[in-house]
Amino acid sequence: MKKKDVKKLTKEQALKDLDKMKKDLFNFRFQKVNGQLTNPSKINLTRKNIARLKTIIDRKTNA
Repeated sequence: MKKKDVKKLTKEQALKDLDKMKKDLFNFRFQKVNGQLTNPSKINLTRKNIARLKTIIDRKTNA
């Protein structure tokens, strides 16, 4: 997700995407432990996307 894409989301959409990203991160961690993760950079990208979403949600809440 790019920054401009995240900014366009409504608060509800951002919350839904945040929940999905957290589940993905959870699954990536299990895949890493089991040796099934083919692209380890997915973990870092997912963590960054979660941070972006949390920031946008916080800004929309305080606005």
